[in-house]
Amino acid sequence: MSCFFKLFTITGLVAFISGSAAELNIYSHRHYDSDAILFKQFSEETGIKINVVKGSADQLIQRLISEGSNSPADVLLTVDAGRLHRAKVAGILQPVQSDKLLRRVPSPLRDPEGYWYGMTVRSRVIVYSKDRVKPSELSTYEALARPEWKGRIVVRSSGNIYNQSLLASIMVANGEEKALNWAKAIRKNMARSPRGSDRDQARAVAAGLADLAIMNTYYLGILSNSSVEADRKVAASLGVFFPNQDGRGAHINVSGAGVTVSSKNKKEAIQFLEFLTSESSQETFTKVNYEYPVVIGNNQHGLLKNWGPFKADTLNLSILGAKNAEAVRLFDRAGWE
Repeated sequence: MSCFFKLFTITGLVAFISGSAAELNIYSHRHYDSDAILFKQFSEETGIKINVVKGSADQLIQRLISEGSNSPADVLLTVDAGRLHRAKVAGILQPVQSDKLLRRVPSPLRDPEGYWYGMTVRSRVIVYSKDRVKPSELSTYEALARPEWKGRIVVRSSGNIYNQSLLASIMVANGEEKALNWAKAIRKNMARSPRGSDRDQARAVAAGLADLAIMNTYYLGILSNSSVEADRKVAASLGVFFPNQDGRGAHINVSGAGVTVSSKNKKEAIQFLEFLTSESSQETFTKVNYEYPVVIGNNQHGLLKNWGPFKADTLNLSILGAKNAEAVRLFDRAGWE
């Protein structure tokens, strides 16, 4: 097996039920404790052993393409609608229908043809220094392009899929020309060249290198509950602002999953997706990894509640994948590294 991949086996109670598969093979880009907990619970409840192959999203997609119909994979689990759309277009997922999935996953958070379904929600928001920025100064993503924010913003690189999906959403809302101008202006308003992860952006704001960051909500949850005191202090110094509340709503994205076209255990793979969208599993994602449930209003986590309720953009996330290549080209034209 390639050094890029590690194989993990979740060994719960394995029961051979008549007509049931003994194993499911999951190709997963996710690397969170919540997932290990849920894999174990699924095995204990169903008797189906789960084997997990881990790798980066692009590596796993390429692996599935290379393996073709001989792939042992049953489910692809990854983050961002852009990657899920990429997997669909690559022909490595198959459409599935399930009354439970259709009922539990709101239509904007799933592929219209059933190739993939959202499992969790994260919002890409403005995180600001409580000492140097007042919430009343903030309004929309578009307003961050104004001159008063020059030298005050940090955000990661344009190669990051989260930023590509955000720009795609701005493109859909405002058109290509305005999206390009926005990207150019944000680049000029950066306090430094793009670098690091979302957590690094939060640390930069806390250290006074910038006044605000564009980042995903759940990273702030991870910092808030870190075993490292310095990271907890970083989170305590920052506030969360959900943009565009008087308009289309804050940009959201998903972690999601689809059944592979090569799956030999389609029924059990669908059962696994249904399990991940169950009420108890959704609560685990929220409590352990600080992601919103797919029905955002069902959130019961205290920290996420403290950030306040928010209006989410209702754009079908499959469009973000369809617009990904255009977003990348706009970033290049804007000079956003």
